[in-house]
Amino acid sequence: MPHRHARATSGRRRLPPERYVEGVFQGDRTILARAITVVESELPSDGELAARILDAILPKTGRSLRVAITGVPGAGKSTFIDALGMHLVRDRGENVAVLSIDPTSPISGGSILGDKTRMERLAVQDRAFIRPSPSGGQLGGVARRTRETLLLCEAAGYQNILVETVGVGQSETAARSMTDFFLLLMLAGAGDELQGIKRGIIEMLDGMAINKADGENEPKAERARVEYTSALHLFPPSPDGWAPRVLTCSALHDRRITDVWQMVLDHHALLEKNGFLEKRRRAQALEWMNELVMLGLSESFRADPRIAGRWPLLKEEVRRGQVTPFAASRELLALFRGSGGGR
Repeated sequence: MPHRHARATSGRRRLPPERYVEGVFQGDRTILARAITVVESELPSDGELAARILDAILPKTGRSLRVAITGVPGAGKSTFIDALGMHLVRDRGENVAVLSIDPTSPISGGSILGDKTRMERLAVQDRAFIRPSPSGGQLGGVARRTRETLLLCEAAGYQNILVETVGVGQSETAARSMTDFFLLLMLAGAGDELQGIKRGIIEMLDGMAINKADGENEPKAERARVEYTSALHLFPPSPDGWAPRVLTCSALHDRRITDVWQMVLDHHALLEKNGFLEKRRRAQALEWMNELVMLGLSESFRADPRIAGRWPLLKEEVRRGQVTPFAASRELLALFRGSGGGR
């Protein structure tokens, strides 16, 4: 399976859009990987091609089960996903796509992209597709084009999509806004960890799994499960009728991984039955549209010649305290409107 940087399209010959679409529909993993590379590309020449591919594959999307997985540092996300993926492939006979987001260094701009080495069993399975992508500094714990990548994997026939986020950090709302189930992976030792997680994360989750519940750590994990369960009861009930559950598991020893997946299936069945799954996905589509509009405006703003010429000088003046950020932003927006960009 190809393992390439998201922006490496310039050195590869582009295919006609219908060839990408045909390959994706046939489940050709090489073509799927190349289509994702086109979608992730920041080259203007790839933008129109990406749009045509996505428009064509849209009718065959929306049939997968989408799960976001995040967790505290050291919780063992990659080991857990490896175990969960093996359960889907080996025990259930299903296929799975893992969209694994590597944090991008704010200094060098590079990312590790080492998830295939951390998911050793799953990486060699024919029914598994692992796509590591750099986050590019994107907030929300996901890469810039994770939604589009998710749709391509659905069109390729993947029944289950697992989105591994960067981790509990600035915000996980983006991951929540594109998936059906939001799973928080934790470690034993409630209290301190619970205090360290933002309230917003707790309010978004659909389920929690306390990993590494094995050996001498198992009693501690069970106590943590009880404490987390009690803490979740303090939050108002979800309008979709689902009460988040807290389970324990051991990804390293493949213990109770099936219980975690059953929780996901129970949640999906409930939301399908009461209509909230369709409501959630419609709301997500609108949120995605708004995000793309804002992204497009930002790109147009930065590409404007007047803005490009004035911005570096204003940044330096703001840094020196010669101009307030408020005044600088107003000047830049006025220039943008004056050039026709704001009309």
